[in-house]
Amino acid sequence: MSFYRQAGSIPPKRHTQHRRPDGGLYSEELVGEEGFSSDSSLLYHRGIPSAIVDARPWELPDQTLTPNAPLVPRHLKLHELKFQDADAVTGRRLVLGNADVRISYAVSEAPSPYYRNATGDECVYVERGTAVVETVFGSLDVGAGDYVILPRTTTHRWAPTGDEPLRTYAIEASSHIAPPKRYLSRYGQFLEHAPYCERDLRGPAEPLLADGTDVEVYVKHRGGGTIHVLPEHPFDVVGWDGCLYPYAFNIADFEPITGRIHQPPPVHQVFEGTNFVICNFVPRKVDYHPLAVPVPYYHSNVDSDEVMFYVDGDYEARKGSGIGVGSISLHPGGHSHGPQPGAVERSLGVDFFDETAVMVDTFRPLDLGEAGLAADDGRYAWSWSGRGPVA
Repeated sequence: MSFYRQAGSIPPKRHTQHRRPDGGLYSEELVGEEGFSSDSSLLYHRGIPSAIVDARPWELPDQTLTPNAPLVPRHLKLHELKFQDADAVTGRRLVLGNADVRISYAVSEAPSPYYRNATGDECVYVERGTAVVETVFGSLDVGAGDYVILPRTTTHRWAPTGDEPLRTYAIEASSHIAPPKRYLSRYGQFLEHAPYCERDLRGPAEPLLADGTDVEVYVKHRGGGTIHVLPEHPFDVVGWDGCLYPYAFNIADFEPITGRIHQPPPVHQVFEGTNFVICNFVPRKVDYHPLAVPVPYYHSNVDSDEVMFYVDGDYEARKGSGIGVGSISLHPGGHSHGPQPGAVERSLGVDFFDETAVMVDTFRPLDLGEAGLAADDGRYAWSWSGRGPVA
């Protein structure tokens, strides 16, 4: 994210001495992408960021993936999944995944352990509830509708607040996650046609300092999971600056792009990673040509699987399918899909859609995680024809 920020105490020039009140040196750490060739930030620690005193295995939640075979569209009912004494990290249940991206869901009331993902960036959508996301860069207050972007290796913790459970939809990449390149100038500034801009992004405002010894940090990496025990608390950064940091963006600040006739899904794009994109559908004025058909036309995902998470409102194209708030539809590449029977006629003359959904399109096939298998309604594939296999 090429948008410069600074917080706390930093020296006038990088890679120069920065001394503590007692005369000792702070430890400077460069957190950077693509081998010193892309965005980075400089953090100034009270302790030594490399120091650990113990390491032991962490058994990750079930990461088993099962192919979508036979190839069918699916309806996954996330709100029917069971969670008990869960947190937003170790309580995640894997819904869908491939080598590029994994989608998980959690319902939690307990604080998570300190955690960092060393495999790739995370984009966590807050469906319901509120939380403080404490990070090595500072804290973020988040709530319903917030996307939280956490760069790879950012040590953080989810601490729910408020009375209702925290519902989080985690999109974990094997790459970085960023705004679409077409929204940005060659120097990284949002362009005028972009549906959101720097003013909409909320980054940490000030450092978050904590004391502690022998602090456990859960690390997810390509080899599995590890728990590192740090001699001092990881939240020891007195200041930082740069263009790489966690931030939040609320879906309500996305300005929809509309037209006289139906606009294709790329106009709804909000982020992208390697071999996948993230889009969102928000309440909006819809097609205003006098003969417009507001719902999507039938389309074949030749190169991608489409995953739609229905967050709020009344999704016109899926009426009659059983899909509602808390549902996921999976439309795999190789299967033509579109509005349910009768949806086209019902949409004619409609000028506003009241719907909120988060979509992930992947360019490699998605497999089903254990939660995806558990949440499958088993009937959605037959919803266009009105009947299924003969028993």
